Amino acid sequence: MPWPRRRAALRHWRRTRPFWAGLLLLLGGAELLLVPLSPLTVMVSLGLGGLAALGIGLALMAAGLFLWCAPAAHHYVSINALILSVLSFAATNLGGFLVGMGLGIAGSAMGFGWTVVREDAGNPSGADGAGGAADVPDPAPARGGTARKVLAVGLPVALLAAVGGPAQRAGAAAVPAPRTPPTVTTTMFAPRGFTLAGVTEVPTAGGPLKAMVLRMTAASLTDYRLTTRDGGPELGLSADSLDLRGEVTLYLTRFSGCLEGLVCLTFTPDTLPVPPVVPPFVFMTQVDAEQALVTADLIVANGLRLRAGDHRGAAP
Repeated sequence: MPWPRRRAALRHWRRTRPFWAGLLLLLGGAELLLVPLSPLTVMVSLGLGGLAALGIGLALMAAGLFLWCAPAAHHYVSINALILSVLSFAATNLGGFLVGMGLGIAGSAMGFGWTVVREDAGNPSGADGAGGAADVPDPAPARGGTARKVLAVGLPVALLAAVGGPAQRAGAAAVPAPRTPPTVTTTMFAPRGFTLAGVTEVPTAGGPLKAMVLRMTAASLTDYRLTTRDGGPELGLSADSLDLRGEVTLYLTRFSGCLEGLVCLTFTPDTLPVPPVVPPFVFMTQVDAEQALVTADLIVANGLRLRAGDHRGAAP
């Protein structure tokens, strides 16, 4: 068949996002727009139903494009599309005579249940050779020209190990994240400015680790506690308050807490990731997370304490 490279690139793009779900939403939205895009006199005679069909149809088409362009937010986009599809039954001409509503519901269900298919899952070990290694992201991407400080979880772990254990080689600091992310608790997590979220893979000593990415301009944490859980002696870092300033980026494999202290949720990369955009006034209490990596331009800690031992009661 012609154009093998273009077909392979299209196939790879289609498999990395809910393609068919987005296509169904586009078709459903287009079907709802067929009647309102009639001559102006017909659309005016339809009244509220015509205007509602126009708005819901455009919203469903936008949801389909979002599923293609932002697959990490497929849960939230699918829920909104499902609500609009059901609403179209009463607000428009019976949901486009049930056709547009049915396409919207089917696309929303497919988009919500979509999961990433790893292409290397079916390949035997060593089948790709050096080609498989090329797909792994660079563990230390260049950030030339910036004096950015990187606070990885491995850094406080290395400091703690230097206090309570044998000396380590400087090469160990090249590992950007530990194999098993430590647990982090804080009574208050308050980001500043809009928070942008997504899903990515963080390089670790045991291979890439899927994590949620939270980017913000600054953040403050109260009663910060970090505890390792890599199978060795328990190492801990605590602070009365921790302020992250500058270009703050958090990599979390699990993130649970209470929004505004009222509604408690648990976010994970596979089941329920953090919404793509979080307003600046949102804060969380009673946070319990698994923190793979943290980067920031400036980190200010008040009452910083390091602890090395098997139990919390061990002497610092």
